[in-house]
Amino acid sequence: MSKIPTVDGIPVPLIPSSEPSTDRKTLVKAEDAIESPPSRFSLRLSAGWWRSLQYVGMSLHFLAPPRPPSPTFSRTIPSTISKTKGNFALQFYTPKGYDAKDSSKKYPAVVNFHGGGFTIGSATDDARFGRFVLDTCDAIFVSVDYRLAPEHPFPVAVDDGADAILYLIRHANELHIDPSRLATSGFSAGANVAITSTLRLAEHLNSTPRPLVPEHTIRAVATWYPITDYTLSRAERRATSVRPDQTLPDNITSLFDASYLYPPELILANPLLSPSKASDEGLARGIPPNVIFYTCEWDMLLREGEELAKRLGEHPIDKKVFYKMIPAVPHGWDKSPDPLKPAAHSEELYLECCERLRDIFTKS
Repeated sequence: MSKIPTVDGIPVPLIPSSEPSTDRKTLVKAEDAIESPPSRFSLRLSAGWWRSLQYVGMSLHFLAPPRPPSPTFSRTIPSTISKTKGNFALQFYTPKGYDAKDSSKKYPAVVNFHGGGFTIGSATDDARFGRFVLDTCDAIFVSVDYRLAPEHPFPVAVDDGADAILYLIRHANELHIDPSRLATSGFSAGANVAITSTLRLAEHLNSTPRPLVPEHTIRAVATWYPITDYTLSRAERRATSVRPDQTLPDNITSLFDASYLYPPELILANPLLSPSKASDEGLARGIPPNVIFYTCEWDMLLREGEELAKRLGEHPIDKKVFYKMIPAVPHGWDKSPDPLKPAAHSEELYLECCERLRDIFTKS
């Protein structure tokens, strides 16, 4: 029996897509990707409904033993990079031995971005992965509640991601963070932000006097089944999947795309939206030296992820890339709403990823 795909813990019944499925067409603007877009008000109502379902799904996901940790503390910070001013929260998970009053030990930090199509989800969704960061890497896990679409379409999520990293760099001493041992991580839409936030930060720092930003090193990015190329249509992606019946259905991907890809004249090849379209020079400059890249065999995003991972490891970009395609699983399989046990192989893959991050952090 086929599994029902899930979106951050929400089972999504399959609805036949009305899209054509074979012709390759490069999308140029947001209006090319979204036919008859709903009103922004309607999108907000739909997003609110899905957010409620997602809360229920993730509550079930968290019941499975071993229970994931809760945040140790949080910080609400102002946006400084985005043109859309506002505030967003950072959720801090700290390892054993962390003492807010003891500044003698500095910890690595992993800055994480949750999934949900830029439209649903919250910073606590990846707490199961965060447990492995704490226990395996002896690192601080900082998960970002970046602002969501449709209220805040592109590029707000990416700007907030870069702002979150910048905040940790500037406040590293008081947070007991070693700014020379940073990494980003993310899942699905958040995996896109894990990549694009480093590009955005590099772009921002290139225009900022260096003395205003303390010395730091982002050593790695761990990206799980990211969306990397919005110039591809959803129809083409589904057509290239080995299990189209296991891809996210049109009703949910249309909501995500209509919410995030705005205004209609937005150029989809923008590297901060579609990192696959970034220049070799931009990727070489902005992407951390180590890349840990996971894709899912039944995911419609498999091919674009595979191609980007391969490109990052080749000359002239020359990153050190660890790539793994997880066989026989759909997009977001690890967020299964099963209250009895974690998703199959999720714990061992989280451990594998964090062992690699630990090794990267411990190298001088």
